[in-house]
Formats: sequence, structure tokens, C-alpha cells
Amino acid sequence: MRSLVVTGPRGLEWQDRPAPGLSASGDALVRPIASSACDLDRRLMVSPAPFEAPFALGHEAVGEIVDLADDDSPLRIGQCVVVPWHISCGTCGNCRRDLPGACASVPRLASYGTSAGGLWGGLFDELVRVPWARYALTPLPPAVDPVLAASASDNLTDAFQAVRPTLDAQPGAAVLVVGGTASLGLLTVLSAVALGAGSVTYLDVDESRCAKAAAAGATVTLAAEYPDRLDGAFDLVVDASAASAGFRCALLSTRPGGTCVIRSVYFGEPRLPYFSLYGTGITLVVGPPHASPHVPDVLKLMDGGTLDPSPVLAGPFGYEDAVEVLLDPPPGKPVFTRP
Repeated sequence: MRSLVVTGPRGLEWQDRPAPGLSASGDALVRPIASSACDLDRRLMVSPAPFEAPFALGHEAVGEIVDLADDDSPLRIGQCVVVPWHISCGTCGNCRRDLPGACASVPRLASYGTSAGGLWGGLFDELVRVPWARYALTPLPPAVDPVLAASASDNLTDAFQAVRPTLDAQPGAAVLVVGGTASLGLLTVLSAVALGAGSVTYLDVDESRCAKAAAAGATVTLAAEYPDRLDGAFDLVVDASAASAGFRCALLSTRPGGTCVIRSVYFGEPRLPYFSLYGTGITLVVGPPHASPHVPDVLKLMDGGTLDPSPVLAGPFGYEDAVEVLLDPPPGKPVFTRP
């Protein structure tokens, strides 16, 4: 089968690799039919990262089930499903606490699309094995376009879950999104609006992303560089900047007693302005997105027309164009389709 492989910085190529098979009870074989590029993928392709190459790229996709190990599975062959980025069993203590991104049955951060917790393939591959499929896979509602749902594997569900706990506990909360990555900040704006935030403010250093955030209903601040803080009484601040200055701005812009959610991935150790935060009593939330427990709620909003990520997407492109597009990506979040 063909697999899209990262060989090093700016090294990306299709390779022929052995196709996976059913190897354990609970397995499913899935053929990705719509794959999107996570914001992290851009960094994995163009700069050194703490993942040993080579590894197959891709951890966001909707796929079609082509085989199942269990005759009594609630899933069925031919069904379209969202494949989460993480490998998780569904039964360990962390999975039972809705923390599948920290599954104790596999190495830490085991996932598609990196080598962080072993080599599990990538969701641009022609075929992937999904362990514990009845827990991991979420059937796609018939009315939801696979192109729109591909990012529910990671970025879209990550954005949704960044804002939902606070907005559930505090309806009408004031939200600030510190943008900077290609899509995550904008998906967070869309999620906050869909979930009824009282106000959504978007800060970024990119004019085109600011324009998209304004069209989505946010009040926009375009800056030449990230300020030390943004004035306002923000109950919830989400860092989607992937920049140390954006990280600091997000922390210092959170009102006393508020919540700051870090959704950027930092390979190093950004400085924490501890003393400046000492008197604020804010709650700081970090960690990977735990997708599978929350994908059904994301798809429900999409099915009802409340959440539409299409303004953030680019394409769709064919899988055969993936190398060219991903090494020189257009604005937005590229999505690729396979017949």
C-alpha cells in the first residue's frame, strides 16, 4: 500500500509499505477517504521535531471500514467513521476518565502520524489498523460531509473541548482566542460562537486569519506582534498561537479566577510568568485533546448545522497532490479526498 512518509525536515514522499492486517480481537481495518492536515503537521514537515523519522504522516481522517475482527461488533463493513488521532483501549483507568490521549494500555502519546508512541501508520495511508475499534471509531451521520468532519479526529474536537467545559459551567462567558496557527484558533472561534459564548475576541498577527475570525462573529484585534496582555475581563482564554509571546499573552490576559487553556503544542519549555500570575488564581489547562469521547457531540452540532468548519478549510485536494500541497500549504486547513 502507499503511505505518506516524513523522512526529515522538508522530506515528504509516498512510499510502498506493507499493508496492515487484523491482528487482535477488536481490530478494524479502515481506508481513509478524507484526510486533513493538523496544524502540527506543518511543523513536523518543515522543522526538526522530537519525533524520530521516518514515520507516516497524518492523524485526522474520516475513513471507510473494510474489515472487522469481531463478528459481533456494533460497527459494520462499509461504514464511514471518524478515526481519532490517539490509540486507546477504552477500558483502562485513564480511558474510563475520558482521557484516551493518556491511555495506559499503550506507550505515552501513541498515535497515528508520529513516532511518539510507536509506529501505528498515518491517516493519509491507503489502509490503517484501528485497535479497540468499537471504542475508538465514531460513525459519521449520513448528512455530514466527510470533508468537513475529517478534522474531528483532532483539531476540531480539540477546539470544541477547549471551550465547552467553561461555557457549560458559565453560559455567556467572555472568550479570548489567541491565534497564530493555520486553523486551530479559528476553529476555536467557531466552537465558542456555536456554544453560546457571550462574546468572542480574536487576537492574531495575521490579517487573513483575523478577517476569517471577524466573519465568524468575533471581535478582532490585529497586532504587529503579540502584546504582553490584552485588556478585557476574559473568563476563558485559549492559546492557539504556537508562539511563546502568544502563550504569555494568553496567560496574562485571563481574568482573576478565569481559565486559560493551552491548545498549542510546544516542543520546548516556554517560560511561565509565575509571579505575575500568583495573585490571579487562574486555572491552567494543558494536555493533548482527548478526542473519542467528544467526537459524537461535535458531529451532532455539525449534523444540526450549528458548527460548520468549512470557512477554515482549503481544498479539497486529491491525495496524489499531498506532497506538493503540504510542503507549500495554502492559507487554511488543507483537506484531501480519495475516491
